[in-house]
Amino acid sequence: MANSAYTYEPENIKEFGKDRMRFELGDTMVEGGPDTSALTDQEIQAAIEAYPKSWKRAKLFLLESLCRRFAYEVDTKTGPLSLAMHDRAELWRKDFEALKKEVSAESCSVPKFANGVHNKPPYFYTGMQQNERARHR
Repeated sequence: MANSAYTYEPENIKEFGKDRMRFELGDTMVEGGPDTSALTDQEIQAAIEAYPKSWKRAKLFLLESLCRRFAYEVDTKTGPLSLAMHDRAELWRKDFEALKKEVSAESCSVPKFANGVHNKPPYFYTGMQQNERARHR
């Protein structure tokens, strides 16, 4: 990728932006560029911009990308050094599955209130089964 950037400023994690996303994904070792980071700044920013109203969906989008990208990593052993590369992919896969369930549950939930008031009248209400004509006989 031309002009790919790998930056992380921990003091910026209080804002919903690139640095917070890196923090939440655990992709904060940016010193080695593509050798130590999974995502470029541009990829993170593009995901945030693709889902401007849903931080969780942007994160889910990135987690899916990470799962696909690193699914084929193999463990490596050279002398006394061993790297369990599948562990990293497995962690992201578990995060993806958990967040996917959470986002799915939120999208199927009860309709939201607007300013504390329903947008439509309630379907069920107290006394809806009372027969007014029978009461006046």
